[in-house]
Amino acid sequence: MISELGYLALFASTFLAATILPFSSEVVVTAMLVARFDPVLTLTVATAGNWLGGLSSYYIGWLGKWHWIEKYLRIKVSRLEKIQQRIKGKEGWIAVFCWLPGIGDPMAVALGLLKAPFVKTAIWMFIGKAARFIVWGYLTLRVMEAVA
Repeated sequence: MISELGYLALFASTFLAATILPFSSEVVVTAMLVARFDPVLTLTVATAGNWLGGLSSYYIGWLGKWHWIEKYLRIKVSRLEKIQQRIKGKEGWIAVFCWLPGIGDPMAVALGLLKAPFVKTAIWMFIGKAARFIVWGYLTLRVMEAVA
């Protein structure tokens, strides 16, 4: 029972960390690994939560209207069209970096706002977020071995 609640809390925290809420999911992942939760399941749950949170940010952007951006942020629609053309074909590379602290979440929203292809964005966002947690988990486990 405790273990299921731990994974549920991990999922919720990694999901929320991938939205506009300022939160570090690495802290929770590290705590789970230090508490000897299964590393593969921990990293899988963390990746799934963070990826779905990133996709929710993408969807929020998708719902946005360019005329709102022009009205409230004073960015001309013509400028948004130029940005959209400039990133065309590079959406995957941008999505890979949606894991970056501070700028990753706005990048996901921007990809949605600019109507980047969903499947391509989702796949590359997943790859970036999975790689991040795999590296973080590996480093955490190595430090734990060194300390033990």
